[in-house]
Amino acid sequence: MRNEQKEQTRQRMRQAAAEGFRSQGYGIGVDGLAKRAGVTSGAFYANFSSKADAFREAVAFGMDELLGGIRYFQQEHGQAWWTEFVRFYLGEKLTCDLAQSCSLQTLTPELARADDATKCLFRAKLQAIAEAVVDGPDSPHKPTTMESALTALSSLIGAVTMARAAGDESMAQAIANAMRRQLLGDGA
Repeated sequence: MRNEQKEQTRQRMRQAAAEGFRSQGYGIGVDGLAKRAGVTSGAFYANFSSKADAFREAVAFGMDELLGGIRYFQQEHGQAWWTEFVRFYLGEKLTCDLAQSCSLQTLTPELARADDATKCLFRAKLQAIAEAVVDGPDSPHKPTTMESALTALSSLIGAVTMARAAGDESMAQAIANAMRRQLLGDGA
């Protein structure tokens, strides 16, 4: 029972760290991360050796969420999975609270300044995500090579980032619509 409770607390802390870093960037302090998880700073350090360690865990958590989301769309939507995933990403992920946004979109700028271990973890997770796209069920306009999968993922996060930064709903929708047409064809 104690180990199960400890693992639940750690998972809650990983999720809180992911949400904290997504919404506030690497500038969020340990106290803010601990508060978000509903634990003390001491409990934080009992689970993470440093803020950098928490960031690494947040990256892993977020990338695993994205991989799980892709697999969910593949399972739930069959041959329409890629179209539905792109529509979701350029819809809900365009407007959701940053804490609930995609880690690929929100944490990538922070990763440019991360340590080598975190970058290595990111590369491995990104590789797995791109492979899941390529290896997924046939779907119209789905990327079929690693290069095209990485291009599509980069395009999605770039479009969402630009749309959010525009601060204007009509501009955000224009960006999303343009990317949707680019990734899904003119009839999208």
